[in-house]
Amino acid sequence: MDPNRKTARAAAALLAVAATALAGCGSGTSDTGGPSPAGAGCPAVLQAARAAVERAERAVTPWNGPTTGPAAIPGKSLVYVAQTMTNPGVAGVANAVREAARTIGWTVRVIDGQGTPAGIQAALSQAVTLKPSGIVIGGFDPRLTSQQVARAGAEGIPLVGWHALSAPGPSTSPRLFTNVTTRVEEVAKAAADWVIAGSGGHAGVVVFTDDSIPFAETKSRLIEERLAACPGVRLLAQANIPIPDASRRTPQEVSSLLSRFPKEWTYSVAINDLYFDDAAPAFRAAGKPGAGPPLNIGAGDGDPSAFRRVNSERFQAATVPEPLAQQGWQIVDEFNRAFAGRPASGYVAPVHISTAANSAGASSWDPQGYREAYEKIWQG
Repeated sequence: MDPNRKTARAAAALLAVAATALAGCGSGTSDTGGPSPAGAGCPAVLQAARAAVERAERAVTPWNGPTTGPAAIPGKSLVYVAQTMTNPGVAGVANAVREAARTIGWTVRVIDGQGTPAGIQAALSQAVTLKPSGIVIGGFDPRLTSQQVARAGAEGIPLVGWHALSAPGPSTSPRLFTNVTTRVEEVAKAAADWVIAGSGGHAGVVVFTDDSIPFAETKSRLIEERLAACPGVRLLAQANIPIPDASRRTPQEVSSLLSRFPKEWTYSVAINDLYFDDAAPAFRAAGKPGAGPPLNIGAGDGDPSAFRRVNSERFQAATVPEPLAQQGWQIVDEFNRAFAGRPASGYVAPVHISTAANSAGASSWDPQGYREAYEKIWQG
């Protein structure tokens, strides 16, 4: 199996298991109402969506993150506890943390939680036992490891999360110095605006989600709310497929949807890019062109497999990626602020939409200027 196909499935396994206790694990596809009024339009929403998409698709944007902060505190060590290193998002950030740590003069050790609750708890326990200067919570909810988090706090070890919580910034419960992530509401809006703008305000849309994961359920709800702002955009159905079951269930679900909406289905939005990897065989079997329709956008991490589909126009037209390398460097900078007794930077990366037209064949979204900015800060 392509390691990139194991990615979010393995990464989401922990979340899906844990979230079952928090939210009902629904499944299947739900219709979401009748057709929109004929000729309904949304000129103001359409204009705003086009402007937002134009901004988000800019391939080169100036660095808008921190340019001041404490000089490098020498001799520090970090442990990166990964939810699973088979997730390219988690692994990409880990590699960037290593790169940034070499630049600032620190050491990093990565411990793989193997994608299971027991494995992650054991990994975080091992990390605390090592007594590093700081620990990265790499892609899992620290509330699932509350005992280990409490031990780290008792040892005075600061924690910085990556996608550890749904919101960026510091957290008091669970206690994180800061959480590095884009804003879910901005990612959801960008994906929905891409549909509104690209369709001229007239589309039939299917949304793929996993309601067993609260973060994913929130993202899909925000996507649907934004789409509803344009009466000419009809939400045909919500395909609620748990991510661990995506490879098994998505092809059958897509085939059923194509039978029900053979012409009406023109766009798709998924809370994670992997759905389109699993949907491709069904689209291909139905004779659908790789370049669409339906035109598909992932509101997910933007892993390398998603970029391959986008760049080759194989059943995915766009993705709203995370700047994984930049976020790894930010994690190191946030720790340096913690060690210096300074507050978190408060920086949140702006959303970006990657397409074949603006990615230039890249396998990730890597904005410019952050390495130079952080190096200048650390040099003092």
